[in-house]
Amino acid sequence: MRFADSHCHLTDRAFRGDRVAVLARAGEAGVRRIVTIASDADDSHGALALARAHDRVWCTAGIHPHSVNGPANEDLGAVRDIAAHPRCAAIGETGLDYFYDNAPRDAQRRSFARHVELAAELALPVVVHSREAVADTAAVIREGAGRVTGVLHCFTGPADLLELAIDAGWYVSFTGIATFKSFDAALARDVPRDRYMIETDAPYLAPVPKRGRRNEPSFVPHVAAALARIRGEALEQVAADSWSNTARFYGLKERSRAAGVAPREDLQERGPRP
Repeated sequence: MRFADSHCHLTDRAFRGDRVAVLARAGEAGVRRIVTIASDADDSHGALALARAHDRVWCTAGIHPHSVNGPANEDLGAVRDIAAHPRCAAIGETGLDYFYDNAPRDAQRRSFARHVELAAELALPVVVHSREAVADTAAVIREGAGRVTGVLHCFTGPADLLELAIDAGWYVSFTGIATFKSFDAALARDVPRDRYMIETDAPYLAPVPKRGRRNEPSFVPHVAAALARIRGEALEQVAADSWSNTARFYGLKERSRAAGVAPREDLQERGPRP
């Protein structure tokens, strides 16, 4: 079986000492596609370096809502430049986080809107973080319907946001939270088979039975197994559907492989993110 980890953070400093080994373990676990997600402009450069160095890794370019206090115009200029590279498959991680409120909400909303506009302009999908911000996230989805496709990553509800996203042509992605007892299993049962992906969000949110450990892409089959149980499907079916959905969402089949290989020392490392 082949698996795709549609969202992780391989540039995080948690992988500083064994990043190559982490990628090797992913391959051994059947994880053949990995998308490493950027959190700010510097991280976008690091994510691209990593994607250029490894054939089965792609990246995104964007500014996480926790990081929107920087010079937005300059940062979005860097995002635009990186997004032009064929190894960059999406804009993001952008969105809204009203749980931590690490940046003013009006600044988060402006940044989110700018990312969506950039994604529409460049004909790229957008990767969205939404926490405790259902109404404002829903408003952006409605405004972008027909112009941009997105994914609500680490999706945990509510059900009406799932319905809105699906109607707008968006996707949702499930993490190790799908293995937790608190997870609303109806969300995974109700999503159409061609509209969901699986992810680790590594190094965060390790799935059962790996809870308490640093998460990594090799753990994504545990997420697939949880969805298979919830949906009453074979693991092979979930693996195949999430594999093809990841390729379709990010346009991976259409992207030419980068010819050059970035030096490993170019890789930027990120600090802890809540």
